[in-house]
Amino acid sequence: MATSLLPWSDKALALLCRMNNFHLPGSSLVRCRRFVIEGQQVGWVPPVVASKLTRFPEVFTSSGSGEAGAVALCPALDSYRKRSEAVNTVLQQLREEDTFSCLRGWRDEKYEVMPRFCDQSLMCMERAATSLFGVKRYGVHVNGYRQEEDGTVTMWLSRRSRTKQTYPGTLDNLVAGGLAAGTSLQETLIKECEEEACIPACIAETACPVGTVSYTYEDEDGVFPESQFVFDLKLPLEFRPQIGDGEVQDFYLWPLDQVKEVLVSEDFKPNSAMVVLDFLIRHSYVHPDAEPYYQEFVTGLHKSL
Repeated sequence: MATSLLPWSDKALALLCRMNNFHLPGSSLVRCRRFVIEGQQVGWVPPVVASKLTRFPEVFTSSGSGEAGAVALCPALDSYRKRSEAVNTVLQQLREEDTFSCLRGWRDEKYEVMPRFCDQSLMCMERAATSLFGVKRYGVHVNGYRQEEDGTVTMWLSRRSRTKQTYPGTLDNLVAGGLAAGTSLQETLIKECEEEACIPACIAETACPVGTVSYTYEDEDGVFPESQFVFDLKLPLEFRPQIGDGEVQDFYLWPLDQVKEVLVSEDFKPNSAMVVLDFLIRHSYVHPDAEPYYQEFVTGLHKSL
């Protein structure tokens, strides 16, 4: 049956399976090697990447194969700075040689690399390269909503610019952004609100942290273990988001029934759709009596990385 003809609950389940496909049968998990720094696993290296890294024995060591094997940084790289600089030099060379297509999207933006979010960062890495090592990526997503005078809830969505490197022209949360190295969640929240939707800090600061949405998927660019820190932002009735830095081309204010229908479509950025689904569950708009896969929704939104 075509996906478009499936019941809504089946479409939502398919979305969650897609965004957690790294742990489904048939994925590359059993062939990936652990990425290890100072004896701690910080990611997963796909086989094609591991084979290319053998050219750089002064930076990487390799042992074993598959899940039992590991790609590690050389012991001589014994500091945050040394690791970051050495890996960046390798990545720049691979970029110049056009070895991996994901490096064409080089952003000059660094992400921290650590075993868990609560751990000290062991190095930083170019954002466009993180999928090659399957390192955990973190971001901030904001559900912008308002309560109408009749008590109903509506949600602000954005449409991504058609020039965006990823998912151009698709629907998205009101505001979202990756957590750059050396930046706090609150700083990222306020910065992205101002840049993407011209939301002043005095309003952005009222956003409430409500949890995380976590998942791991793989595609042709590598492995993506991601956790989004989710904020709900109740906006004043008179407020209208405005286009800021050009990453968004339009904003829409829609009733939740319309939002629910569109989030399972190809027109919605899939990880952002997960954040919206989480909002609908938390606000009791998705009910367990109405959706047979309710439990699967809850677990699928909060997978361990």
